[in-house]
Amino acid sequence: MARKGAGVGRWRDGTGTLRVLGGARGAEEGVNEGARDRVRGGGAGRAEGIPLVIAASYRARARGLLGRDGLTGALLLTPASGVHTFRMRFAIDVAYLDRRLTVLDVHTLRPGRLGRPRLRSRHVLEAEAGALERWGVRRGVRVAITPGPSAPPPPSVR
Repeated sequence: MARKGAGVGRWRDGTGTLRVLGGARGAEEGVNEGARDRVRGGGAGRAEGIPLVIAASYRARARGLLGRDGLTGALLLTPASGVHTFRMRFAIDVAYLDRRLTVLDVHTLRPGRLGRPRLRSRHVLEAEAGALERWGVRRGVRVAITPGPSAPPPPSVR
């Protein structure tokens, strides 16, 4: 669930859709809005968004991508300002987002690395290595997140 405004409010674990909107750098490089909306799979003319898993609870953020062999789409860790790849099986791209969902920085991390926390970062977007570049996610670009159905609440313990 998101609050009104450009930023992100309180999220719940679940799924959603990620869209790359562009930003100042996209405008300077001559990328038009239609092209920015198609930035999936190298801009192959697809207008749909990128599948997204939202990890908002402590448990979901702590698990992250551990134990997975790959990822279709992206994972949003919120709130988060830094990540690590200890015990991971594959390299990932990491994008640090501010509260308005503007990309502050993008890095690729191999397994067994610790990413430096970013001061203004409120959310971290993770994807398989090379995916963020294909989607056009780079410093200064804004993204939009449309939440989908939330994950069911954990069973109560008696």
